[in-house]
Amino acid sequence: MATFQEALLAKKHLVKRWKRMPGVIGIGIGYANGKNKKGGACIVMYTVNASAAVKKVCPSCVLVKRQMATAHVSVPVRTVTSGRCHCHPAVRPFATNYRSRIRPVIAGYSVGYPGASGTAGLIVARGGQRFVLSNNHVLNRNNTSGYTETIQPGGADGGRSGRDRIGRLYRYVRLRKNAVNRMDAAISIPTSNRLLAPRYATVGRVPGVIRSYGIGRRLKKVGRSSGLAWGTVESIHTDIDVSYGNYGGLGTIRFRNQTVIRSTVPISLPGDSGSVWLTAGNYAAAVNFAGSANGRLSISYPVVWALQAFGVGVARSAGTTGRAVAKAKRVRRNNARTRPLSTAELNRVPTKKAASKRQPGKKKTNK
Repeated sequence: MATFQEALLAKKHLVKRWKRMPGVIGIGIGYANGKNKKGGACIVMYTVNASAAVKKVCPSCVLVKRQMATAHVSVPVRTVTSGRCHCHPAVRPFATNYRSRIRPVIAGYSVGYPGASGTAGLIVARGGQRFVLSNNHVLNRNNTSGYTETIQPGGADGGRSGRDRIGRLYRYVRLRKNAVNRMDAAISIPTSNRLLAPRYATVGRVPGVIRSYGIGRRLKKVGRSSGLAWGTVESIHTDIDVSYGNYGGLGTIRFRNQTVIRSTVPISLPGDSGSVWLTAGNYAAAVNFAGSANGRLSISYPVVWALQAFGVGVARSAGTTGRAVAKAKRVRRNNARTRPLSTAELNRVPTKKAASKRQPGKKKTNK
């Protein structure tokens, strides 16, 4: 029976051979039996289809050397047919309660820019200033530092420039085509703190954030399109290819050490981008930014990474301020769980500040 440390080592070996495995879109680690830790750890490989050609390039196991021993251990490989994964801001309405106009704005509702909608994932704060946390592709028109207006509801839900403006893009993590990506994240600053309330739709108050979660963890979230839904962490430390289409000229880009959350119903539909997964106790855990074609797989990353990158914390009730998450802190390494970014990893995250005003002569264009 393989340990998670051995599975992670085997995953690293496979990532090096990825170019020779057409049809494989993701490689992570999870439970060998797909249910619990009794069967030990395994590699989870996500594929575009279940064709014979794809099966041929997927090994049934990977041999790695056992630590402090000369013997080798066989790490099993579990293949999951996921189809291609996409980021998908909504460009048309969905019949849910979470796409309406709401003031003050709370997490779980439609937000975006003229032309597209995603989800306000979490209300965060630094000092006395509140922000909306969501995805880069939800709050940033084209993955650049240009001025982007934030409207609520988003453009796909009838939101209009000016009339429904709540603020603007403030900071974002730049997505890169030929480099390591860790998160699709951005924050918007409101024109007034009174426009944002530190609450989460249906759930209420979010008391804080968890710094780590493990495989098999049950999580819930509210998304602009799927509403309130539950899912289970299927794999972590997952390197995965995500299609951004024409957005920012990115095409398909790769993300490192992501979390894949599974459900029997759609949990990551167009417009759910930016929604934040919570624990049963309502602590923020992960940020959804992409999904499988059928919506039953959510591609997410630990929310603590975004809080580290922007130096913010979960916003508190009126009269109090959000406490920033420490930029880096040593935690006990457990390969069966996620972890915060190290100082070195955090320093490599390309966080950018957006323009505070629209440049003269620039025309607005809808996506």
